[in-house]
Amino acid sequence: MAKLSREFFAQPTPQVARELLGRVLVRRLPDGTELRARIVETEAYRGAEDTASHASRGMTKRNAVMFGPPGYAYVYLIYGRYHCLNVVTEPEGVAGAVLIRAAEPLTGLDRMRTLRPVRRPVDLTNGPGKLCQALAVDRSLNGTDCVAGHVLWIEAGSPVDDSAVERLPRVGIDYADERDRTALWRFVIRGNQWVSKRT
Repeated sequence: MAKLSREFFAQPTPQVARELLGRVLVRRLPDGTELRARIVETEAYRGAEDTASHASRGMTKRNAVMFGPPGYAYVYLIYGRYHCLNVVTEPEGVAGAVLIRAAEPLTGLDRMRTLRPVRRPVDLTNGPGKLCQALAVDRSLNGTDCVAGHVLWIEAGSPVDDSAVERLPRVGIDYADERDRTALWRFVIRGNQWVSKRT
């Protein structure tokens, strides 16, 4: 299946976040095993105008990837233990990234369960930290090219019709301005059981 192009990620961040639903996230492990999961939940984050974004106060060592070319992975650690996977958007020099919040496993479930032992398969990837654990994504992949690279990429998959998409406020951003707390920049596939439970 074809990888998404650099041009796809160069679009406005909320548009990319919406269009990533139904696409297939692929992680190739060092031993060649490929893990695949269908993206079912995303959140958009932009630059200085978005007080919920890491880029709201300009470029730092931590967020520099967000200002770089589109289609690169931006991976960071939260609460000292959970990794979050984002893909950089917008033209180079304009900060933006889409957080991959949840995905539906497609292939490699046995390996995912080894990486993230859980009782219920739905708990493998129904949240950003869970997803990263199940797909072996950590800060070593920060700055990885998800278009031309061979360890982490996104394939075309099956785009989702607007009738199946729900737009919601982003979560975990109590520090942001009210405008940004209420912006409908969280996109989910309605009714999908792998969507995260936070509201």
